[in-house]
Amino acid sequence: MKRSYLVTGGTGFIGSYLVRRLVKDGHRVRVVDNDLRGRSSRLADISGRFEMFRCDIRDTNAMIEAAQGVDSILHLAALNGTENFYRRPDVVLDVGIRGLFAILDAARANGVEEFVLASSSEAYQSASIVPTPEEVSLSIPDPWNPRFSYGGSKLISEIIVANYLRDVFKQLIVFRPHNVYGADMGEEHVIPQLTARAAKQIARHPTGDVPFEIQGDGSQTRSFVYIDDFIDGLLLAASKGAHRETYHIGTEDEVSIAELVNTIFAQFGRKAALIPTDLPAGGTLRRCPDITKMRALGYAPKIPLEEGIRRTLNWYLKAA
Repeated sequence: MKRSYLVTGGTGFIGSYLVRRLVKDGHRVRVVDNDLRGRSSRLADISGRFEMFRCDIRDTNAMIEAAQGVDSILHLAALNGTENFYRRPDVVLDVGIRGLFAILDAARANGVEEFVLASSSEAYQSASIVPTPEEVSLSIPDPWNPRFSYGGSKLISEIIVANYLRDVFKQLIVFRPHNVYGADMGEEHVIPQLTARAAKQIARHPTGDVPFEIQGDGSQTRSFVYIDDFIDGLLLAASKGAHRETYHIGTEDEVSIAELVNTIFAQFGRKAALIPTDLPAGGTLRRCPDITKMRALGYAPKIPLEEGIRRTLNWYLKAA
């Protein structure tokens, strides 16, 4: 069934892939973004096939206008990126919280009964259970550390959507992405940063193992999900998920940062000589989601890490 969607943060990495998929599937799509962190050029290939609202997510009147006549709101707008957490925590919080209130008020004003919120694995930070189920306690270890401005905003956002308009929505879904990666994901994330640094170090060391600094000793782990698999999961959760439920979208393929670096270097046909450095305060040692709830909906990630890294690395090297 063809529907009308409002996607906030639609020029961001995940948002642009989501918009492109919805348009491809024949849905009517509106996009809200002011390119604070996104980039409209990401959607240049489908220009004219969606409606663009170039405005600030915190502007309630603009949100009310953008939400007129839509069936569902997919709220992804946020100021992400670790560098932003440290440098602009005030804006991270302002966009995350005031922006959410603005779009929720817009949903109420327009009678929109479906709402999907993008949260984050940062909302629970360091879980006591790995792989981590959705029911894990949400916590922020140190409110004085600006690193947690983003995770804090996501934790608060989950509380807000669960309670602010609890009698308005007939379909309310929260999803937590877990290390989504792919082409054109920006420069602030671990895989493009490691790729750029690896290329520079390889150029400096044309033979032999390549000296390469990493945060900590490389034993800290993550699980990475390729963007195409992630979008499959997001749309599955939005369409088949249960009302007032939370879903972890990612993979259960846990990999150490050292293994990730070695996988990236293997794409260059080289080997890295890893040099441990201090781990920043607030760093999480293990993160991997339990995706049992998503699998019950039919979710099955298909792209293995090596293939996803190859696709991502090739895109970044061509764009350099």
